[in-house]
Amino acid sequence: MSIRQDVFGLETVYRLQVEGLWSAKSDVWLSPSPFFGSWDYGYFGGGAGPRSTVDRIDYSNDTATASVKGPLSLARQRPTATGNSSYGYFGGGFPGPLSTVDRIDYSNDTATAAVKGPLSSARYNVAATGNSSYGYFGGGGPPQVSTVDRVDYSNDTATASVRGPLSVARRLLAATGNSSYGYFGGGFPTVSTVDRIDYSNDTATASPKGPLSAGRYGLAATGNSSYGYFGGGIPGPFSTVDRIDYSNDTATASPKGPLSLARNVLAATGNISFGYFGGGGPGPVSTVDRIDYSNDTATASPKGPLSAARNYLAATSAAANGLPQ
Repeated sequence: MSIRQDVFGLETVYRLQVEGLWSAKSDVWLSPSPFFGSWDYGYFGGGAGPRSTVDRIDYSNDTATASVKGPLSLARQRPTATGNSSYGYFGGGFPGPLSTVDRIDYSNDTATAAVKGPLSSARYNVAATGNSSYGYFGGGGPPQVSTVDRVDYSNDTATASVRGPLSVARRLLAATGNSSYGYFGGGFPTVSTVDRIDYSNDTATASPKGPLSAGRYGLAATGNSSYGYFGGGIPGPFSTVDRIDYSNDTATASPKGPLSLARNVLAATGNISFGYFGGGGPGPVSTVDRIDYSNDTATASPKGPLSAARNYLAATSAAANGLPQ
């Protein structure tokens, strides 16, 4: 840090801070900056209706009602979403089915989402996850498929490229992961299968790992660099939340503290500390539950709701899935 006066003196840092002469972080960094990490928000978009609405949750003020931001380029339900530290990508959906991929710019989130290169095929009830460089969109229907498309964030106007498939064709599944692997779990027809995509070898068929604690579909997933959390689902609906330990991913996922209410066809995202599960049915509902990763045996705590009740939506964030902060 520099001293805000003409010459460097011998005064103590403490005196300079008291007198307001010691540089503050706002003098050095623009916000958001390395002090704050990534854009600390979660975006929930689309939904039955269909809807183009995108709600933004502020993680630093998560008891407030989510604020409405720039919409998707078209109204849709049953999409999926993932992204990196700069952009969120919403792909697929219904009516259609659709191959459209919309990109949200986190630095300009009041604008309408920009249409980018489409998926390789039109479908809905897809799941998506990824790392800093690529987004992986897997499964979907109708009928259910095992296709996995890769979106290259550095060339996102191109059509997504088909990579190694899932081990089982399915739709209404969920996905999360970290910087090295993507985990696709559950799906219709009712399965507990969890497939792992190795980003360093993504032309290979995804490898089945330890399953969820029970077969279900219409669930949602998010996580951090160490764990993935799969919550809700059909039949039921479920309030169950299963945790996958990435360091021991051949084991059956362990049930943790449940959601505050049983529901399905919801969406989830989060940051390094918390997971947010929003919307869903039957209902629909506007409820957003927060899972505290440091205390994941507790029941999820309801936070500020979405701007409107809805289900069959999708969510993404610059801070989920172990993305660089």
